[in-house]
Amino acid sequence: MSKVQITDVVLRDAHQSLLATRMRLADMLPILPKLDAVGYWSLECWGGATFDACVRFLKEDPWERLRSLRQGLPNTRLQMLVRGQNLLGYRHYSDDVVRAFIARSAANGMDVFRIFDALNDLRNLRTAIEATKEAGKHAQGTICYTVSPVHDIAGFVALGRELASMGCDSIAIKDMAGLLTPYATAELVKALKDAVDLPLHLHSHATAGLSEMCHLKAIENGCRHIDTAISSLAGGTSHAPTESMVAALAGTEYDTGLDLIKIQEIGVYFYQVRKRYHQFESDYTGVDTRVQVNQVPGGMISNLANQLKEQNALDRMTEVMAEIPRVRMDLGYPPLVTPTSQIVGTQAVLNVLTGKRYQTITNEVKRYLQGGYGKPPAAVNPTLQQQAVGREELIDVRPADLLPPELERLTEEAAGLAQSEEDVLTVAMFPEIGRQFLEQRAAGILEPEPLEPPPSAGPKTAPTEFNIALHGETYHVKVTGAGHKGRPERHFYLAIDGVPEEVVVETLDEVVLTGGTEGAVKKAIAGKRPKPSKDGDVTASMPGNIVDVLVKEGDAVTAGQAVLITEAMKMETEVQAPISGKVTGVYVRKGDAVTPDEVLVEITPGA
Repeated sequence: MSKVQITDVVLRDAHQSLLATRMRLADMLPILPKLDAVGYWSLECWGGATFDACVRFLKEDPWERLRSLRQGLPNTRLQMLVRGQNLLGYRHYSDDVVRAFIARSAANGMDVFRIFDALNDLRNLRTAIEATKEAGKHAQGTICYTVSPVHDIAGFVALGRELASMGCDSIAIKDMAGLLTPYATAELVKALKDAVDLPLHLHSHATAGLSEMCHLKAIENGCRHIDTAISSLAGGTSHAPTESMVAALAGTEYDTGLDLIKIQEIGVYFYQVRKRYHQFESDYTGVDTRVQVNQVPGGMISNLANQLKEQNALDRMTEVMAEIPRVRMDLGYPPLVTPTSQIVGTQAVLNVLTGKRYQTITNEVKRYLQGGYGKPPAAVNPTLQQQAVGREELIDVRPADLLPPELERLTEEAAGLAQSEEDVLTVAMFPEIGRQFLEQRAAGILEPEPLEPPPSAGPKTAPTEFNIALHGETYHVKVTGAGHKGRPERHFYLAIDGVPEEVVVETLDEVVLTGGTEGAVKKAIAGKRPKPSKDGDVTASMPGNIVDVLVKEGDAVTAGQAVLITEAMKMETEVQAPISGKVTGVYVRKGDAVTPDEVLVEITPGA
């Protein structure tokens, strides 16, 4: 069969690449009938970062999103992205959790499971593939494409053969960074087609401006399934435009048979929708040929830019981009895709901002070097491995083999909040934000982050940027958003001297109600932490959140002892005591947002 089939990624990877995964279900529902009528092979609409964004930012139940999409797309396959043993989170889960997650996803309407592992360690795909087949669904084994001294066509073909032997229904080439070139695509597709008797799918991001050419070369060499994005959410770090590929193949033996006019109507709809999310647009989502050198996926670039901007260090982006390949080499050339892109990227940022390579090592880098994510493609830097892991035993088996069943424990821990098995799995994926989501849902106070009005909106009814003088100090305040009026507690989103803050104003009387912004500002400033000035002041290396506080006031600590665990860019880091002494101040609690220019814990020597 010569006809080319299309998977449109507009409901998942397109807005994940360009709009920080912020598109809401309410903006998807109106267009579903037209999407369903096109005749796509599938619509990618779930998985990846969507689950996280739903719970963390949009305050939507991701399972309800899936059910709504299933109802609205009765004639189209639904497709999701699964990170193998990591599922949709950032750690490996036990086999019983993986099987339960796949089973419930299938029961709620998912048809095609694109399953990958960031290291191409196929041991980490086995359970998810088996669970998909047991559910009677389409298991798509995935090869993460990358370029390095240890990756070649023969190695990718070997992966393809093994995926076929594992029972996969099709094989996807996942070019998450847009590294494929047209002739490399032709060679790879031809070699896989000759070796494996399974349908091939090509997923290639447009970051380097080569995706349309890569698709055409893939098609000419036997690939009959390509991923595209509707034109208004295509290009750059997203994908080749759907309309362009349909037009390019029309009238040829590869004609998709899709109606270009119908698809263009969908493009016009999303052109308007995209405007609602203008605050999430990034300067780093256009064509960027540097990816062919630094291999940094577009979504990773925009995340790095946001992190550096929060620290007034955006001018150091070039240094970070140069450091990423060095960190990747030290870690044995992993493909840069979630979670390895975050692992490598965060460590590179730390190396640059601290001024000394590996002075601070994230917990995930330690786990990676220990073997906790699987087998790296090449040998890791032995000196770095020794520094990070020390005398702890290295893991040389499938990491999940060391994990006992945990679904029963998770169910017990979620008792009282979870109303279904799906709720338990939400907490399993993201323990802190998942539990917070269920608590807010139970209290009826789920409230998505605010969308900023377009720049052309009408006159402002109140100042949103001003200076506040308080106790002899002046603070620059910008109000970036506010929750709904009329509730006893109202959320305000501020930037105080450039530091993002979320505060809650509790209404006590009408004065507070009418002066809510000022009350929010005072509350935020009152909680401001001291500036670092002494050797014993413990600070964070980069903006993030407190995952755990390991000490209390009065504790004796030694230099190098872990006193806090912070999270930034979804990676955890132990913050260690800079000196030995007694803890004389703890200025943070679990869940607090922190920045590098404030004291989190105070240690007094010899106290």
